[in-house]
Amino acid sequence: MDDFTIARVVHVVAVLFWIGGVGFVTWVVMPAIRHSESEADRLGKFHAIEGRFAWQAKIWVLLGGASGFWMVHRAGMWSRFAELHFWWMHAMVALWAVFTLMLFVVEPLFLHRRLATSQTPQADFQRMERVHHILIVLALITLAGAIGGSHGLF
Repeated sequence: MDDFTIARVVHVVAVLFWIGGVGFVTWVVMPAIRHSESEADRLGKFHAIEGRFAWQAKIWVLLGGASGFWMVHRAGMWSRFAELHFWWMHAMVALWAVFTLMLFVVEPLFLHRRLATSQTPQADFQRMERVHHILIVLALITLAGAIGGSHGLF
């Protein structure tokens, strides 16, 4: 087995757990909190649960990005970023960049402090739900594009 194959395995597993985690949070955790907690307690409950798996999300996002960039470098695929029919590669990088910024910059430097002192916890929880729904839709479009594109559909 060569390094490209290993990178592909790492990439698929990392994306599986990364986007699977986003789906779980969006479609299971947040609705469960919405139905079981009072409006004032939802944000705190989410923060308590999220704190237990945020480190895993960081690992999967890092592994997904590192393995993806390694495959692009190793196979000399940089020129694909200049061709529109490889839009799905742009989508993968853009999605990775959004999650990397959120997990490593926005959340630790701004968002945790902001949410801990929220004067509008219900509105903030609803906003987080909307953002998660937008992100999972973008992730599913990206996944469909990447799977189809890497197999010659586009």
